[in-house]
Parts: sequence; structure tokens; C-alpha cells
Amino acid sequence: MKTSLRWSIIPTAIATVFALSGLATSQPVSISPNSQSISLSGTSGGSKKDSGCAGYISQTPNHSIEVTADSNLRFSLQGAGAPTLLITGSQGQSICLQADKLSNGKIEIPGRWTKGSYSIFVGDRVQGQNPYTLSIAPQNQ
Repeated sequence: MKTSLRWSIIPTAIATVFALSGLATSQPVSISPNSQSISLSGTSGGSKKDSGCAGYISQTPNHSIEVTADSNLRFSLQGAGAPTLLITGSQGQSICLQADKLSNGKIEIPGRWTKGSYSIFVGDRVQGQNPYTLSIAPQNQ
């Protein structure tokens, strides 16, 4: 009985580690006007159908960004498949873009970002799951 109990605990522990590993990707990353560029990576897509432009996204954000002061930033996503980028702010603002056939999976969103928290969802229009790289860089005025 003890042997079978031990063998049932090991797969459960491994499954728990993999389930919780997705939470680590949404740890907040701080960025300010004087920050260096940051690069984040992950896997696009998910099971939640977004009614807007994002296609299929995960239940939780892929990344959380804390903008520490009003900043000019450029978000650049490079991904395979049919990537989408949904950015939602703590004050209700939402920006969503899709890569088109001419961009080869690249999405760029430059602009003025106000101080606050932002949730980043990297989706896929056709429910694929593909690797991506997201770069966030401060821009000079």
C-alpha cells in the first residue's frame, strides 16, 4: 500500500509543478523611461476565446508590466503562427493588434504609456500555440 501511495504522489507532484510554472510568466516586470530594453518569451495562444481581435488567449496574462512613470515605449512581438497582442491597463484601456501576412508574425505598438499596471496576452487567431519573443523598449521623444 505504501509503495503504490508513493508512486501516485510523484506524478501528482510533477503535474503540480508544471501547472504552477505558468504562474511564473505573469510575474510583474517594471519598466521606466530610463530602463534598458527587456525581452520576454513564452508560448502564444490558449483556450479562452476573446471576442475582440485577440483570437485565443490564456486565462491569465502571459506577462504583467508595471510602468513606473509616464513613458514612451515600443512593444514589439515576434511570433510564429497567427499571433495577436492584447494589452489591457488597470484603468480599463485596451489595445489589440494582429500580425498580418506581410509582417511575418511581427507586431509593433509604439506610444505614450501612462504610469500603471498592464496585462499582456499573447494570443493566436487559429488556436495555435507557438513560441514568441516580446521586447519592450523605451523610446526617445
